[in-house]
Amino acid sequence: MMESNAKNVVTREFVLAAVTESGGVLEYASAEMQADREFVLAAVTKNGGAMEYASAELRADREFVLAAVTKNGWVLKYASLELRADREIVLAAVTESGLALEYASLELQADHEIVLAAVKRWRR
Repeated sequence: MMESNAKNVVTREFVLAAVTESGGVLEYASAEMQADREFVLAAVTKNGGAMEYASAELRADREFVLAAVTKNGWVLKYASLELRADREIVLAAVTESGLALEYASLELQADHEIVLAAVKRWRR
């Protein structure tokens, strides 16, 4: 039993180091790791595309998605439809990356404050 626990710790540490180095590695991680906040946030911080491989639960978790779009606005693309219509999340995403506006709900794409924040971010 101790040997099994040691292997799990080594595997977890190894995969965490791998996703921190290259977020795309998340695609090959176990479902358990794809649902792990620490793993996914580390991967998304390095490579926004890694969010595609996050569990559906994390992609629908408001608190998690808000933290993720603050690190990489582009990950809004992989958030649940409900969260892509959440004003606070979309504003955080376009403030980090104006290009995230493309993934906001149609209603929020027409929101003056959000569009202005996105345009300001494009200019930087």
